[in-house]
Amino acid sequence: MFRRRATFRLYFLGALTLLALAVVTAKLWYVQILKGDEYRMRLNLRSQVTVRIPAVRGEICDRNGIPLVQNRPSFDVDFYLPSTVRAYKQINGRVPQTTYRATVYNMAKDLSEDDVVTVVKESIIPRLEDLGLAQDFNARKLQLHYRHNVEVPFRYRRDLDFDTMARFSENNLLLPGVTVSMNPVRYYVYGALAAHLLGYVGVPREINREEAAKFTYYQPDMEGKSQIELYANNWLKGTPGVRTLQRNVKGATEGEVAFTPPKVGDNVHLTIDARIQYIAEKALRSVTRAAAVVVNPNNGDILAMASVPSFDPNKFIPVISGKDWANLIKDTTDPLTNRALGAYAPGSTYKIVTSLAGLHAGIGQKKFTCTGGVQYGNKYMQCWVTQKHMKPHGTLNLVDALKVSCNAFFYQYGNAAGIEQIDTVGNMLGLGQKSGVPLSGESAGILPSPEWLKKISPTERWSGGYTANVSIGQGFVLASPLQMALVTAAVANGGTAYYPRLIDRIVSPDGHLVFQEPPKVRSNLLEDGKITENDFQLVRKGMWSVVNASGGSGSRARISGAVVAGKTGTAQFWRSGVKDNRVWFVAFAPFDKPKYAVCVMVEGAKSGGGVAAPIVGNILQNIINMENGQVPKLTVLPPASGSFSQVDSVSYAQNVAVTRNTDPENNEIVDEETADTAAPPDSRAVERRQEPSPRPDVSDEADAAGRVRNRPKNKPGFGKLFDFLQRQPKKSNP
Repeated sequence: MFRRRATFRLYFLGALTLLALAVVTAKLWYVQILKGDEYRMRLNLRSQVTVRIPAVRGEICDRNGIPLVQNRPSFDVDFYLPSTVRAYKQINGRVPQTTYRATVYNMAKDLSEDDVVTVVKESIIPRLEDLGLAQDFNARKLQLHYRHNVEVPFRYRRDLDFDTMARFSENNLLLPGVTVSMNPVRYYVYGALAAHLLGYVGVPREINREEAAKFTYYQPDMEGKSQIELYANNWLKGTPGVRTLQRNVKGATEGEVAFTPPKVGDNVHLTIDARIQYIAEKALRSVTRAAAVVVNPNNGDILAMASVPSFDPNKFIPVISGKDWANLIKDTTDPLTNRALGAYAPGSTYKIVTSLAGLHAGIGQKKFTCTGGVQYGNKYMQCWVTQKHMKPHGTLNLVDALKVSCNAFFYQYGNAAGIEQIDTVGNMLGLGQKSGVPLSGESAGILPSPEWLKKISPTERWSGGYTANVSIGQGFVLASPLQMALVTAAVANGGTAYYPRLIDRIVSPDGHLVFQEPPKVRSNLLEDGKITENDFQLVRKGMWSVVNASGGSGSRARISGAVVAGKTGTAQFWRSGVKDNRVWFVAFAPFDKPKYAVCVMVEGAKSGGGVAAPIVGNILQNIINMENGQVPKLTVLPPASGSFSQVDSVSYAQNVAVTRNTDPENNEIVDEETADTAAPPDSRAVERRQEPSPRPDVSDEADAAGRVRNRPKNKPGFGKLFDFLQRQPKKSNP
């Protein structure tokens, strides 16, 4: 009996053992065989490091494919602060803390956080100092970065030169959280050329935290901050890549296990012709505050848009120093402002608009008599001949009135047409409204009317004097150089007003067309304005006379190889009590088959005929020369500097500008078209300038807590011996 029970127990225990072994075997089979791949993947994921690689931005080119903006490598040193803090804690057991004051539920409260400045100064900086690679930094910014942008590495050093990069690589720092990376940054090929169009880039103000959480190390893309870089950002930005690294149980990186390269963004081709842009910018440097616009009158393409003074966008890459940024924004000549988009009193160039309004009203053939001025109410509005003590112009037709720029004629002509007709034609030409060009800071200008006056001054009534003032481009009227270039283009091509085009096409890296917007017509003056072809030619003939007929005020715009037609303008302006006129010249060429319409506006000059016209002539002459094989060699342009010197005249000797200046405090400059100054601009028509430029990435000055002290490196023995020999005094000759 006893023996039978013992045998049963043995069998029972054996069965239990076999069952347990079967369960363990089954579990091992389940884990190792059935779920093996899944568990291996989980293990790999826990030991892998993912690094986001910034996307490479596409290029910005001119209409002919000449690159204006490209990319270059920048070698940077980054601190991945969470890794640094984690390693510090493993070694020291705890992380030092610091407190800061914050608002929680609308109440001030002291909060505690890791003192990352102390961590960095104790665990990283000493090693860099030993190697002579440390650099002063802003400790406050480092702590704020850890508090608010922990997902993004703190960029400790930027744009290392080759020697410094080699020393970092040679010493293989192996410091926790410290990496040396190569990042693509922008390179503006020709320096300040087209800077006001291209804009600049910078680090995003806000990081996509959801995206950043997917990576161990996150490197953000650069984004456009202004102008074309901003407007075309979605085309240019490209697609980021990913690098996956294997990390062993000790946390050391063993190698790369996967790599997805970043994809280059699309290339943006502008309508700008880099050669014409270069010509315009070189011509403008004969003065110090000015703008120039060149458009194709047959489709509205902007071939050049220049503004001086200017800046070099390369200064913003990778970041601009605090000193350089302060100098730019404190410069009273406004180098960041694109004057081609600002709104100014256009002076007598506006007589083109008034002339077209008269044609629309059916009075193009009427004559008016200049007796030296016209009385409106209690104000006698003089013609410029009266102020210069010359005899009146007498009876004139429209062509001759444009040639001699007679204000008395246009006072009467504008009133005979009526302010409503001037407004109608102005609207058809795009005045008083933004053109839609893809640039920030464009001013709409002012197209005055009785309705406009009622809005800004309800108790005031429109009068004939106001219409007379508008007729000569004074008083309330404001227009931009871009708008006046487009007005000129409409006259040049026979009456078609185009919207301006600045972006020609978007092309993928493999050469496929992504997007192209065709030219867009705003209006047709002959069809929409009911102007006959014969009447329209009166304005073209009048502009031809300005340049080519005897007594025309724009004779200094004549060139060889093409016939130019144009119109001068001089508008009165005071800057802090000092006369600072805005002088203009608009033109098109060749006269019979126009290919170029140009507008130049200069601040602080004597007259449109003496200053702006020669600049336009120089631009057109060099364009015609280019067409005949004399192509300008594109070189890097330094920023054009600005000043408040008053310009008397500009001339060109062998294509070199000769500028004659006057004392900037001299109020006695006699204008060529003094009639423009007989009716000063109304104080309610304030020049419109570009809004402040977006703040770029500005490097912070190092503070006291971020000061470092690199230790001098001891040279090898032979180096010491060589230095010793160099220091030995030379023996004097007997």
